Parts: sequence; C-alpha cells; structure tokens
Amino acid sequence: MQTKGTLMVVSAHAADFVWRAGGAIALYSSRGWKVRVLCLTYGERGESQSLWKAGKTLEEIKRIRREEAERAAEILGAEIRFFDVGDYPIDVTPQLRDELVQEIRKHCPDILLSHTFVDPYNADHPRTAELVREARILAQAHGYPSDFPPIGAPQLYAFEPHQPEQCQFRIDLLLDITPVFDKKRQAMACMQAQEHLWAYYTDVAKRRGVQAGRNSGQPIVYAEAYQRVFPSVGGEFV
Repeated sequence: MQTKGTLMVVSAHAADFVWRAGGAIALYSSRGWKVRVLCLTYGERGESQSLWKAGKTLEEIKRIRREEAERAAEILGAEIRFFDVGDYPIDVTPQLRDELVQEIRKHCPDILLSHTFVDPYNADHPRTAELVREARILAQAHGYPSDFPPIGAPQLYAFEPHQPEQCQFRIDLLLDITPVFDKKRQAMACMQAQEHLWAYYTDVAKRRGVQAGRNSGQPIVYAEAYQRVFPSVGGEFV
C-alpha cells in the first residue's frame, strides 16, 4: 500500500518520542502515513533512575528500555531504529551525523519532529535538535556524498519539552490528538521505567486540549504542542 507521506521523529532517548509526540505518531499512522522513529540512545544513564536503584546492570537497562520503546512504537504504528550512541552525554560524531543524513535522504520525510534548541535541564535534547537541523541542511545539499538523492524542504517542528517555560518554547501548533489519545496512553504505559511521568503527560495533553478548543471553537479534549523551526509557506494565512 502506498503511503500518503512520511513523518520522521528523532528522539534523544528511548521514551522522548512517546511523551512528546506519541499523539502525532498515532494520528499520522492512522491517516496512512509512514512514521519512522529514530532513537539516538536508550536513555540508559540519565532517564532510567528506577532501574539503577533496582540494581540492574547497564546492559540490562538498555535491553529493558529498548523493549519498552519497541512495544510503544508498535502500539503507535511506527517503525523504530536505535542508534545506541550512549546518553548523558550524547556525543555527536561525524559518523552519527552522516548516518542521520543518510536516514533522511533514504526515507525523505515530509515532516520532521525533534527537540527544542534550548533545554537547561538536559543537554542531550538541544544537542539532538542541532544535529537534526544540520542533518536536514546536509541532506538538501547536492554535493553531499550519498547513494540517495537530495531532499526538498521538509518542515521541522520542535515538540514540547518537559519544562517549556524554561526552554523558550513558543506554541505555533496545537495538534488535536483526541481520536488517538488512547493509543498514546497505552504507549506511555509501556515505559515502566518512568511510570512517574504517565500522569504528568496525561495532564499536559488535557491542558493543551483546553487551549486548542479555546483557539478553535472545536470540542478538543487532548492535544500536543509544537513549535515551527522554519516559516510556513503558502498563498493564504494558515
């Protein structure tokens, strides 16, 4: 079956795509889009506190986090790839940058989602955002070495960070995820290592839903917030 488009989500850690873009992933998958999630790390060092406290080894933690993310991606309807470059900190090497460029060229996304460029609480997040922005630029360059052709100009959106008021986050889009929120809730429940965040991100979705309803006049219950990196282009206001 031919897909209607491709959504690519680049996640610093194995759970980021679930909390911040799970609704978008499920929504676009339900519309017949191919959704591809790229996890740079498993979040094994910085976002697996409960597993470290339980006495798990590094390899055990990586296996657990991978299995959680795979189950979540399956529920949301996405393909998933793990780069396993190690977190806290993520080291952006030339090899990692090139692998991401090749991914973007091969799958030619219509829309890219990733982190904000500012996050004083987690350096891996802005590092990933900068990597994605640069990879998009390189993937457009005709002279960049690749077996795949250059891409066009996919929009890049930053998804909402954990503490938006500290990250210079500005809402440009409130995405109605009401029809697929049950899938996001199921995907969040897969992330057992971070159970403390289930209620938090449910509350965030409700709050954004109230704001979306007020700004649209529609009965929206759950929403996700996004910030555009590049301007929208068209012949009318959107």
